[in-house]
Amino acid sequence: MSAPPTQAPLDRPALISALRARIARLERAGAAEALAARGEEVVPLSPAIDAALPWGGLPRAALHEVLAAEPGAAAGFAALVLARAGGTVLWIAPEPDAWPPGLARFGLSPAQLVLVRAPREQDALWAMEETLRCPAVGAALLVAGDLDLTAARRLQLAAEAGGVLGLLLRPDEDNAAPTAALTRWRIGAAPSGSRSPHDLGDPAWALDLLRCRGGKPATWRAAWHGDRLVTEDGAAARNAPARRRA
Repeated sequence: MSAPPTQAPLDRPALISALRARIARLERAGAAEALAARGEEVVPLSPAIDAALPWGGLPRAALHEVLAAEPGAAAGFAALVLARAGGTVLWIAPEPDAWPPGLARFGLSPAQLVLVRAPREQDALWAMEETLRCPAVGAALLVAGDLDLTAARRLQLAAEAGGVLGLLLRPDEDNAAPTAALTRWRIGAAPSGSRSPHDLGDPAWALDLLRCRGGKPATWRAAWHGDRLVTEDGAAARNAPARRRA
C-alpha cells in the first residue's frame, strides 16, 4: 500500500499577501460606494446658515469643533450633522452615553451608528484618526476634553486624506485652546416656541459660529421642526457678533 501524499507546507507570505489584496479590493469598493452616495462635498444645515459659510455648508473633508454649552443640545446638533453626512457614523468616547433612539429624532438612524468605547485618550485619538482616513465612512465624532494643537492638526490632515467629516465634541470653557478645526461652534439650548404648557415644542438651539476659516462669526436661534433646521431672522443673524471670541 502506497503512503498518502504529503501536504505541501503552507506558504504564509503568499497567503498574507493574498489576504491583504482582498481586503484592499473590499475597501476600495466600499469607498467608491460611499463616495457615490455622498454626492456633494458639503453637508447642508439650513439656507440661512449655509449662506453664511464660505463653502455653502459644512465641508466634508474637514474637522469641525462643537463646544457644548448645554450637552443635550450639542448632542442633538451633532446628530443632525452626522446624519446628513450619510453612511456609517462612528461616535468615539471614553464612555459613549449617546442614546440612539434620541439621536434618531434628528435623522441619525441606529443602523448607521457605531459606538466606540475608548477610555484612554491615546486610543480615542488613534481610533478617530484611523476612521477619518477611511473613505468608506461617512463621518466620525470624538468626545474629547483638552486637545493640543498638534493632535487636532493630525485629525484635520486625516479628514482631508479620507474625505470624511470629523466632529470634536468638547465642553464649553472660557479658556478654550486654539483649534486646527475649520469651524468652531458653541451650541446651547433655547426656549421652544410652544405657548402651551402641555406641549414641549420643537427642540431649539442657540447656535454661535465662533470661528470660521475664511468667514465671519455669526449667531442664530434655530429649531428642529420635523426634519428641517429652521432659523429665525437668518439674514440678520449672519452678521451678528458671537458672544465670546474663539
